Amino acid sequence: MDWPVAGIFIHLNGITALQVICLGFVGGTLSGFIGSGGAFFMTPGMMNLGIQGVVAVGSNITHKFGKAMVGSRKHGKMGNVDRKLAAFLLLTAFAGIRLAVMVTSFLFEGGGDSHNPTGAGANLYISLVFVGVLSIVSLSMLRDLRPGSSDVAGPSRAIVDFFGRLHLPPMIHFKVADVSVSLWILLLVGLATGYLAGTIGVGGFIGVPAMIYIFGIPTAVAAGTELYLAMFLGAFGALNYAAEGFVDIRLTLLLYIGSLVGVYLGAYGVKVVSEKYIRMVTAMIILLCVISRGIAIPVYLRQLGIVTFNPGWDTYLNGASQVLLYVSGLGGTFLILIQVFRAYRQRQKLQRTMAVVRVASEV
Repeated sequence: MDWPVAGIFIHLNGITALQVICLGFVGGTLSGFIGSGGAFFMTPGMMNLGIQGVVAVGSNITHKFGKAMVGSRKHGKMGNVDRKLAAFLLLTAFAGIRLAVMVTSFLFEGGGDSHNPTGAGANLYISLVFVGVLSIVSLSMLRDLRPGSSDVAGPSRAIVDFFGRLHLPPMIHFKVADVSVSLWILLLVGLATGYLAGTIGVGGFIGVPAMIYIFGIPTAVAAGTELYLAMFLGAFGALNYAAEGFVDIRLTLLLYIGSLVGVYLGAYGVKVVSEKYIRMVTAMIILLCVISRGIAIPVYLRQLGIVTFNPGWDTYLNGASQVLLYVSGLGGTFLILIQVFRAYRQRQKLQRTMAVVRVASEV
């Protein structure tokens, strides 16, 4: 069925709908397993299906709001949410989202260039930001996994100590996180988190590391506070993209169908594997997603007239990008489900053993 979104018609048949549900399932599984929203998989996945990047981001950030609300509530019950810290970050995070929406909307409309009616400019911009940011994230994670690295030492405090020595007033103390942070650093981190969330739907990859390595916050509190922050960012981003006409509610609902099942499986899997295994799977998936999006960039460059080659190559480049993306997502999900299955088998075996012991003791 064709559906008008932002002046274009998005065709969504049964096969495409099933693929979007699959994207939601894989993204949800990864979300539950690695603590990320899964947007690094779902956003490029929808773009590979021919959905404009700005619509993919807008629909996904709307979907992100519901998941963040559930996750932040769970973390809140465990005392892992610093609401005061989130409030200060929101001061500039909202501005970052609004700025991102303005930039992507301008590029989608061709930046005033009537020869770019397809939104190739926005697709190129989103892809470049995606590749740039997540390349740094994945390579940093792989560096931490090199031989000789250890989980015992914990996160580095080099950046925390550096900003502590600067002591840029005013300093704000946060009771739950048990840290004092300069207001100016808070505002910069909030702006960056909001801008990336509004541009590619992935703000946590900046927010969580910043809280850990710049603020010196414990990992659990950083994750919980980021989810609480993401709830408001998702709602604000959804309103802004919807106001511009860039939210396809069908895509949002289809993502929910898949992700609600996937989140449960991923959350169970994270309980039965080591943290190093989680980081290894995460780094592998993100790096393959980056390569997948990079393969599609020449298509947008050709559409904008920056490079020239046979348009027939678009099909091969988009196909290769889509295949690699699914290999990364499905491969990572398969590794997770193997661990879930093994844990389930071991649990069943333990229960049978305990039942035999209990019967023997009664005799």
